[in-house]
Amino acid sequence: SILLPVYNAERFLREAVDSLLAQTFTDFELLALNDGSTDGSAAILNSYSDPRLRVLPNDRNRGLIHTLNKGIDVAFGRYIARMDADDICHPERLAAQVAYLDAHPEVAVVASTLDMMDEAGNPIAAWPEDRRHVSAAAIRAFLPVDNCIAHPSVLARAAEMSRYKYDAAQTEAEDYDLWLRMCADGLSIAKIDRPLLRYRVLATSLSRKDKLNADQRLALTKGKFLAQCRRDGKFNAFIARVAFYYSINKARALARRILRK
Repeated sequence: SILLPVYNAERFLREAVDSLLAQTFTDFELLALNDGSTDGSAAILNSYSDPRLRVLPNDRNRGLIHTLNKGIDVAFGRYIARMDADDICHPERLAAQVAYLDAHPEVAVVASTLDMMDEAGNPIAAWPEDRRHVSAAAIRAFLPVDNCIAHPSVLARAAEMSRYKYDAAQTEAEDYDLWLRMCADGLSIAKIDRPLLRYRVLATSLSRKDKLNADQRLALTKGKFLAQCRRDGKFNAFIARVAFYYSINKARALARRILRK
């Protein structure tokens, strides 16, 4: 099952859907989760006749986390893939990731590296963290510091996605929180060292309205994760490392605020 959340995505939506329907691995359902779009997104989705595409509209705009959890609840597949409505999949993405999870039962989630592009589809510089941390061990070691997994590149076991889901409180980085919770419980996240997704960087994503810097964003996400760990009575070496880097993020964010004044 592929979860494709859609909100006012008409500009790039057809290109994204076409890249999914052109996959060499064909045994899938594409769940287009229309989150109350007011542009032409619904018309684009409804123009397809491919029976693998299921259009599931929300009654109103409910946000990404609600929409993704809804998709998890209705998905039929044993694996769940993520995709954004402005990205483009390599034709062999699903085939490669399905083969990987089939061959590695110890892995809960497999991502891939990315080819980055701008709004017009022109290549831009790679995301350094994506390319530096590829093995499961390297990913696990780096996640307490920062994220290195591109959300729309992942394929995960449906059983684990249903078990964990996305935390409605983690509005800054629902995906990063999910990786932290999985790793804290000992699950393995891997990455195929091959770009299977073209990731589009939009101008709107470069200038967030809330104006939070990277340390503030990391501190908020890690702080909520750690609070939930305390409520659950959970603590281990991985969580301790998250707590250590959380303190660094908080200190840096505070220093920036002081210097700004």
